[in-house]
Amino acid sequence: MNVGMLWFDNDSRRGVEEKVRRAADHYKNKYGRKPNICFVHSSMLEGNGKQKTLNSNGIEIRSGRSVLPHHLWIGVAEEGEPGS
Repeated sequence: MNVGMLWFDNDSRRGVEEKVRRAADHYKNKYGRKPNICFVHSSMLEGNGKQKTLNSNGIEIRSGRSVLPHHLWIGVAEEGEPGS
């Protein structure tokens, strides 16, 4: 994914999947297309065992080294990329 939407959510009452769902709903309303990939800070995937990815509602959630805590980088994976 080269282009995406940056989303901020620091609400500690929400889990990562709910945060991604809310970001995905906004993305779809704004851009008219459902996202299929989301990069998050690695701390958002802690407690998920040793998994480095999750899959929620057709969106692959991955740890991204350059994503800041409480931020989500969400969009559509390019053709041929994992998650597309």
